[in-house]
Amino acid sequence: MFDFAAGETLLFDKPKGWSSFDLVKKVRNMIHFKKIGHAGTLDPLATGLMILCTGKHTKTIDTVQAKEKEYEAVFRLGATTQSYDCEHPEENVKDTSHLTEAIIAEAMKDFEGEIQQIPPIFSAVQVDGKRAYALARKGKEVILTPRTVHIYAYKIIDYISPAHFTVHIRCSKGTYIRSLAYDLGQKLGVGGYLLDLKRTKIGNFDLKDAWTMETFKEELAKIAPPQSL
Repeated sequence: MFDFAAGETLLFDKPKGWSSFDLVKKVRNMIHFKKIGHAGTLDPLATGLMILCTGKHTKTIDTVQAKEKEYEAVFRLGATTQSYDCEHPEENVKDTSHLTEAIIAEAMKDFEGEIQQIPPIFSAVQVDGKRAYALARKGKEVILTPRTVHIYAYKIIDYISPAHFTVHIRCSKGTYIRSLAYDLGQKLGVGGYLLDLKRTKIGNFDLKDAWTMETFKEELAKIAPPQSL
């Protein structure tokens, strides 16, 4: 039985194409309870773990957001995009036939530990009170300053080719995985961007324990008439 006023911490597997606010809005409509927030955003093209807190548990959002994050990300080397992901078309295509898994893995070592990272211009970072992506979409110049993040683990877990390989990343709050893909491509001189991203953990919270929208709807139906998504 849920007690949304007293507070619930709900784990969801965010579908691809949904913004973080889309998920919050849909769950709010399903549970008919307004006091709900999320502990850490995911880009619309990303999937995986998002944590929503209701009622009194919204007081824990900052604590949850500060926890380490884990991701599985698919990188593409040999091209760039303006957004560092698949939102924009490829450009600056370059040959990667000289690259091997060993060469790529060696280059990745430069991004372990405490690093300075510049977020993508197509991001939610505030610039003079406005979101960077809003300025970038209007064609305005966006200059972002580096920020300190920590990469605790960064390794290849499935290698197909330089154009398609999967990495596991464990990192601090505020890390942009898109920037990791871009920066790795710059380090290797061929460009790079993010093909796919799935968040698997936030602290001790695990994606395998998360609701899908369908399973959550089914659970709610056990205690109340079913609500439309």
